[in-house]
Amino acid sequence: MEELIFKYFPELTLTQRERIALLYPLYSSWNEKINLISRKDIGNLYLHHILHSLSIAKFISFPADSSVLDVGTGGGFPGIPLAILFPDVQFCLCDSILKKMTVVNDIATQLNLDNVHTERSRAEEIDGRFDYVVSRAVTELGIFLPWVWKKVDKGVIYLKGGYLAEEIATAAKALKIEMANFSKIEISRWFEEDWFKEKSIIFVKR
Repeated sequence: MEELIFKYFPELTLTQRERIALLYPLYSSWNEKINLISRKDIGNLYLHHILHSLSIAKFISFPADSSVLDVGTGGGFPGIPLAILFPDVQFCLCDSILKKMTVVNDIATQLNLDNVHTERSRAEEIDGRFDYVVSRAVTELGIFLPWVWKKVDKGVIYLKGGYLAEEIATAAKALKIEMANFSKIEISRWFEEDWFKEKSIIFVKR
């Protein structure tokens, strides 16, 4: 299953490949205790969750020593896969649900990801500033952006599916951001699987 990731990221180091390969047994084991991912969907972990998260790595290569806040990380997406690909970048994964943070902490420990730390918190309660904020469809963009806009220096990278023009326009109006600051990139430009046909990255430049 991990071969799907190696197909699109052939340049991965041995350590990165080993960590990617460990994701399924780790998540599968935890999923038997805590319903992180739909039981019917755990077999699609690499397609629906890991590769989807790593579409961000096709869009941007985070500079070394930069900082990334993953809001509403849930079971660690997109933060954990991104932390594997960018070992020189610091990731803060936050979620308000304790049991999910327990899983994320354990998986980061099992993978020896020393560039990951977690906070059990709502996004609006997080202290500090970050170069980038990433998230996977936590809520409407117009609701999400006000939570993080004062915490980000370079931009927000948001994974979402469907028709998004109206949602982007509403978000721009709510925060009084120029529409030119929004970019919508179809993930299908990188990945050929049908599942990505209506999936996009929305980038909001700060």
